[in-house]
Amino acid sequence: MRGLDLHLARLTAATGELFGVPLDLDVVLASAREALGDARDASVRVYVVDRDGVHVIATAVSPHRWPGPPRALMTAAYQRFLPHIKHLGGFPQAYLRGRAEAGGFDEVLFTGPGGLISEAGIANLGCFDGERIVWPDAPMLRGIAMGLLERGGLPFERRPLRAADLAAFPLVFLSNSWGVTPVGRVDDLELKVGEDEWARLAADYDATPWDALG
Repeated sequence: MRGLDLHLARLTAATGELFGVPLDLDVVLASAREALGDARDASVRVYVVDRDGVHVIATAVSPHRWPGPPRALMTAAYQRFLPHIKHLGGFPQAYLRGRAEAGGFDEVLFTGPGGLISEAGIANLGCFDGERIVWPDAPMLRGIAMGLLERGGLPFERRPLRAADLAAFPLVFLSNSWGVTPVGRVDDLELKVGEDEWARLAADYDATPWDALG
């Protein structure tokens, strides 16, 4: 697992904010190990729920990976409730992702007042100019892959971004627990996918070490 400390820190902070209690990280790790069993490669999810006390549920399924071609995104005006927390209140999110897929897109891109980009349905959106990563400056879930890229060797900044701004970058990408993938289109706007920029960004992410569950 990449960024284990970031996963645990996010779970701990969200549990404290939502339920007002500390999170037992030993229970989290034990639950994840039990869900994995003998699997060598899997996608693990950990849920923290309050059902007459806080409980930890872990699941493991076959690993998810981004498909090969650059992604096509459909913009939609929407902001998740408590966007800084990863939570299950996602009917609007799932509905809009379904609308995007029905329209021939791969993913939805959420925008707020004034058309400001925040995040994609299940990923962060970033831009790379060959030297610096630019993230949207808007309410969002700070993803683990986003945090890993910020730990890497590339400088980064946040600034307000609209869909029309994306064409100025040689690379626009999505990042989440599946890794990083380039974006080739937003609505009807065709985007560049710079080979050199993509190779540098992907290499920076791939250099992130893997963590043991202990």
